[in-house]
Parts: sequence; structure tokens; C-alpha cells
Amino acid sequence: MVEAVMLWNEPNNLSHWDFTIDPDWKQFAALVHAGSKAIREANPDIKIVLGGISPIDPRFIELLAGYGVLESVDIIAVHGFPLDWNHWNISEWPKKLEEIRAVSGGKAIWVSEAGASSFGAEEVQLFGLQRTAELLLPIAERVHWYSLFDLPATWTATTRHKEAEGSSYYRHYYMGLYREDGSPKLAAANFPAGLGVCQWFHFEDHRLELGVERLRELGVRAVRTGISWADWFRPDSEAWFDRQMSALEEFDTTITLCFTPEHLGISPHYASPAKDPADFAKFARWCIRRYAPRGRTSGVSAQGEREIIAGAKES
Repeated sequence: MVEAVMLWNEPNNLSHWDFTIDPDWKQFAALVHAGSKAIREANPDIKIVLGGISPIDPRFIELLAGYGVLESVDIIAVHGFPLDWNHWNISEWPKKLEEIRAVSGGKAIWVSEAGASSFGAEEVQLFGLQRTAELLLPIAERVHWYSLFDLPATWTATTRHKEAEGSSYYRHYYMGLYREDGSPKLAAANFPAGLGVCQWFHFEDHRLELGVERLRELGVRAVRTGISWADWFRPDSEAWFDRQMSALEEFDTTITLCFTPEHLGISPHYASPAKDPADFAKFARWCIRRYAPRGRTSGVSAQGEREIIAGAKES
């Protein structure tokens, strides 16, 4: 079932939110307010999570708090990859969470992405997995390990500098517990109980069914994935979303709503602020009515409910 909905992903990372267009994040705040309002109207009981921040920056949370954003969410999420990209030691994880708690206004703190690549050695990833679980599971309600699968070699990683990042870029392709072909790494055989998994399933992703099998093998309960606003405008998008959410129905799933459609952005890019936050609110309302309506405990609405909301994209 859907246990939470996350509004955006890494809003303080230029790869995911273009703050050259929105340098003070006022447009991001407007998007969160609009999305949250729509979600509360559709299902006031669903948990709303602020898109996981990366880097972990308490000043960014203070900025958003000044716009009233914390009043529109229930949970603040953070992302960290100290063995690959961050400039802090993995043992500093508790300190990083405390820095956010100090400015959170009492909100719960989730770690919606924590990971380590096997770029240098699978033993390094195994250490990162075990140490992360040891440090975070006792102090965070949800910890999602990123990720289940390695990124396929023919796909492009969602990062702004691409190959200009040097070896840092190629680490994106080695974050999985399983290789691209689905075979396990050392970390998969030593996956800690209680840890969740973040896996982005792309549009019509061929790995979906295998992913569900692997999640079961790991004993995972909590899963984080995404439903792309941009993909909503593809042909047959709703059939894909239905298939994805049906496959994940047995898990406690957090769905992340993000990626601006080119025609609805201030600039034609998935990281662009929206021209009108009401367009994002319409998408958020549709997602919740379809996959997490009030009173339901399964991942996909009944056929009658689908028919009622079928015109949401046009209305």
C-alpha cells in the first residue's frame, strides 16, 4: 500500500531543481504548498514527505520554514552518500540527522536515500551498507537504501555534469545491491533486517517484475519509488503507473512526485520550476485519488474510482 507521498526529489540539488531560475526557492515553496493542499483534500490521512534534501543542509530547511513549508509536510527527508559523493565521514550520520532535527519543528526525519557504490570494490559497498544500518536504523523511522539495481550501462544518470564529473559520474552505475543483469553482489547476501529500499522504476521499466522478486528475497517491507509528472503526458502512462503500483502493492510504499513536463516548465527541462503550481497540484491530486484514496489499503483504486477520476488530466 502507499504509506506516504514525497513532494519532489533533492530540491537543493541543481540536477533536480533549477535554482538558477528560482534562486530563493519561493517557487519551490509554492509548489509544495499547492501539492500538499491537493493531497490533503484527496486523503487527509496520508503522510506527506518533503523531498529528500541533498546535501544535508539545515540552512535550507530554515529557509523553507520561513515560507511555511514545514506546515505543509509531516516528514523531512534527507539523502546521504558519504562513501561516494559527500564531504563527510560515514560515522557522522547521527550528527547530520541531529542538525536537521534541530530546525525541523518537531517533524519526523526520514533517510529516503542512503547508499554506497561498488565502483571500487563490492567489499566497500558491503561495509557501507552494514555501517549505515548500524548507525541509522536505531534513530530514523524509515531508511531507504539506494538502490536495488545498478543503473543500466546504456541509460543516462540524472545528474547535471554527466561525464564531466569523471569517476564520480560512473559511480551512479554501481549503486545497486544487484547488478544490471539481476545477479547479486556481496551486499545483497548481507542485507540488514529493517532496512528499506529506494528503486526508481523508469517508464515501462523491464526490471519491475524482477525487482519485486528481489525485494521479496531481501525481506524488504518499505519501498520508495517515483511517479513522474513528466511521464504522465506520455501515451499509455496511466497503464504503466497502474502496473507499477499494482506490482508494489504488497509493500509499504513511498511514492515520489517529481520531474516537470517540458511544456509546463518555465524552461523546457524536468528540473525547471513549474509555470503554475496548480498544474502540479492537479497531478498530485490525481495520484492520490488513484493510488492512495482515503480509506483504501491497496495500491490501486477500484475500477469505479478510476472512471470517476479518468478526466483529471483534462479538468
